Amino acid sequence: MLLVCLPLFAAAQKNVVNALRVFPKVDRVAEFEKAMATHAQKYHTGDWKWRIYQVQSGDDYGAYHITEGPNTWDEIDNRGTLGAEHMTDWNKNVAPHLTERGSSLYATFDADLSNVAITDYSNWIAITRFMIKPGYSNEMEDWIAGMKKVWVQNNINVAIYRSSSSGPMSLTMVRRYKNGLKERMDGAFPNFRDSYEKIHGRDSWNDKYLSSIRASLESATSELLMYRADLSSK
Repeated sequence: MLLVCLPLFAAAQKNVVNALRVFPKVDRVAEFEKAMATHAQKYHTGDWKWRIYQVQSGDDYGAYHITEGPNTWDEIDNRGTLGAEHMTDWNKNVAPHLTERGSSLYATFDADLSNVAITDYSNWIAITRFMIKPGYSNEMEDWIAGMKKVWVQNNINVAIYRSSSSGPMSLTMVRRYKNGLKERMDGAFPNFRDSYEKIHGRDSWNDKYLSSIRASLESATSELLMYRADLSSK
């Protein structure tokens, strides 16, 4: 029975994503986008497909957010460089249009804290990254688990990722707007605080929600991103 289940277990571990963030030179955006689309659609197929988003707000406005995966750690370990031709194309045709600013992050999808499948994507997303105080990971997870009950009740689609050897310890919340940005309008969903207290009890907003933030959260950043299908892998 164990041998029969092993393939299913391996498939379930496709929960690792790599997020590469690059910043084109302001006078070379058109050239960068053309080179990026060609590169992604030629070299990043199959397990290495790219979903490319453009950052629309926040400190990284103007950046391009490239998500690769999901994969397993073993697949990443055995990936290699995708070949000399791939690296030459990146270094010769894409990299010259970039500034020196950039970042790379590995993260694992947390199915227990999320209420949406890892590949259930949307064209608009809001990324909020929570930096965790040392020693307070459990408190942060409990706080998010409490929010998940509200997301499920109100049909709010959220994916949660854990950073992995990528800078400060963090949990990333990705709100996926399945019906577009109209989901951000006032009244689109029930009031979050009211919903939270209906689920967790009277005064839970102050006693549980806010107290958990004060105890476990070091800092947080938030931004809005738009999917660029024209640049992404086909």
